Amino acid sequence: MMSVRVNERLSVAGQPAAAGFAAFAEQGFAGVINARPDGEEPGQPGNAAEKASAAAAGLSYSFVPVKGSEITEADIRAFQAAMADANGPVVAHCKSGTRALTLYALGEVLDGRMQSADVESFGRGLGFDLGGAGRWLERAASQIPEVKAFFEPRTCSVQYVVSDPLTKRSAIVDPVLDFDETSGSTATKSADAILAHIESERLTVEWILDTHPHADHFSAAHYLKGKTGAPTAIGAHVTEVQALWKEIYNWPALAADGSQWDRLFADGDAFEIGGLTARVMFSPGHTLASVTYLIGDAAFVHDTVFPPDSGTARTDFPGGSATALWRSIQAILSLPDETRLFSGHDYQPGGRHPRWESTVAAQKRANPHIAGIDEAGFVALRQARDCTLPKPKLMLHALQVNIRGGRLPEPEGNGRRYLKIPLDAL
Repeated sequence: MMSVRVNERLSVAGQPAAAGFAAFAEQGFAGVINARPDGEEPGQPGNAAEKASAAAAGLSYSFVPVKGSEITEADIRAFQAAMADANGPVVAHCKSGTRALTLYALGEVLDGRMQSADVESFGRGLGFDLGGAGRWLERAASQIPEVKAFFEPRTCSVQYVVSDPLTKRSAIVDPVLDFDETSGSTATKSADAILAHIESERLTVEWILDTHPHADHFSAAHYLKGKTGAPTAIGAHVTEVQALWKEIYNWPALAADGSQWDRLFADGDAFEIGGLTARVMFSPGHTLASVTYLIGDAAFVHDTVFPPDSGTARTDFPGGSATALWRSIQAILSLPDETRLFSGHDYQPGGRHPRWESTVAAQKRANPHIAGIDEAGFVALRQARDCTLPKPKLMLHALQVNIRGGRLPEPEGNGRRYLKIPLDAL
């Protein structure tokens, strides 16, 4: 397979055969980046085979699969990270090399090393049509709000800062308080990264939002309120979750009235982030209290739909319902096709890079839990799949914190805080 040299660090190529990896090594490459999703055409080697071929040739290997019409900034940054991690020059491939070069060129524009107007001529000079990159940049320039994601790898959670570019007012969505269950230690590294971004971009935080009481990580909402003074909010049905878990934890003194947050949002409520109006959609199914925040052309859909190759959220937690989740997903899919959907988790199927952004159109077209499936089929699929999933390892730890708005237990007489784990409760 012939490659096209872009610069001393990068060459791009079409699909290599297995023998091509040894040739890449002989040509002095240190690594391969595969930007091609599995299953695009019959006979395609695929990620697992390419990873093995790269290892046999002594090459590093990264899997950054993209579809040309669905590239996101997460893909671009993952491509840059794969280049940076390779100990020498890399060859990046897809079917023809165009998507690989597109990822590179878009990164150069985002980082200010290339002008948008120069992208297509840059591609032509190398023999590639980068018209798709030009269209991507046009779309990105018109998208409001601005969204910055923070991926937390221990729990595969995604946190967001959503901002109005005109007023620099922002909201934080689903922040994580770090917790190590083996040592019992807590930390604020993830939340502090959010604060650093807010400071560097000179943003003002107007809201700290949780989409639901999380079962796999602690919420940092209370910590961030102390740092920013911004009010906290969650869906109004959190009181039902509190009542349920109040019994499980045997906490008669717990106030199950939502008073741990500054505002409880009902379905259809609206609030402001600078000059942007945000709307709340009640989205139950994963939990009794889940809500979606619709802000501009972006919807923060938490644990409803994941990136299309990852399906949908589980519904087997106390208060969950596959039927309710199906109806919540249908409401989300009734939004305009170009609406950006930001998920709460990504579990990186096939070992690919973390992704969190999709669109309504992409979900309709490519999510195997949605495309071509009716309500009865979805419920049957979801219930069968949920029976195979272990409970989140932090579930009993996290809920007692998260039904209190991210507050850790109060210190006892010796100054230490203690979690309470109910035995045989589930």
